[in-house]
Amino acid sequence: MTIQDNSVQEAKRQRLFLLLCGIFLTNALIAEIIGGKIFSVETLLGLSPAQLPIAGQKLDFNMTAGVINWPVVFITSDIINEYFGRKGVKRISFLTACFIAYTFITILAATKLPPAKFWLDINNTDSHGNVFNINDAFTKIFNQGLGIMIGSIVAFLLGQLLDVFVFSWLRRRTGSRFIWLRATGSTMFSQLVDSFVVITIAFYVFGNWSLDQVFSVGSINYVYKGIVAILLTPLLYIAHYFIDNYLGKEYAEELSHKAAHE
Repeated sequence: MTIQDNSVQEAKRQRLFLLLCGIFLTNALIAEIIGGKIFSVETLLGLSPAQLPIAGQKLDFNMTAGVINWPVVFITSDIINEYFGRKGVKRISFLTACFIAYTFITILAATKLPPAKFWLDINNTDSHGNVFNINDAFTKIFNQGLGIMIGSIVAFLLGQLLDVFVFSWLRRRTGSRFIWLRATGSTMFSQLVDSFVVITIAFYVFGNWSLDQVFSVGSINYVYKGIVAILLTPLLYIAHYFIDNYLGKEYAEELSHKAAHE
């Protein structure tokens, strides 16, 4: 292989890493920002409450809005691990944690800025004509920030480090086979921790939730993430197909083999 060929392959590898990191970082940040909203899946779908019997309780599908984006983070993390190894995932995970902290500190500072009177006046009623203080609403939503920030960073890093460890452990034992096993297995294990840590810190330690509410929302979030992890498995194979074609089958396998033995 010529020096020019090596240069082209290296450029493709860097562009691929940059794209995957961009997808990972963007979706993680969005998920953190919107994670303070809890929504009802049953109401969204026009269904009756699920009342699932779990651990002696009947739970409904009430989840954080962050579940919209987290599946993208999971699958992107596994793809990065597949081609760039544990170092690649750890690098982007720590960078993302820093950006999450920076984002919430900035938002927290924004809630402390004095509101302009005209802004309060033109937004002084809600969609039903009720008296409404938009600054109080803004502050109430985003001042969950400190608890969410601490809980998110701790849960995010724990989840990512566990995901990396389990993914790499399974890959060393399965080689290039069973992509579905190492991807789904690592996600199921890491998200068991993530689903409860972030909610416990953000809404129990720093908020006013009861442990029953923490368990209810955490359990439903975990069930959802498990289902989505299984449903998204075909996307891993599709991603592998396109990445292998983009990098070249031989070079892609070389990267994957190198990543597996870091």
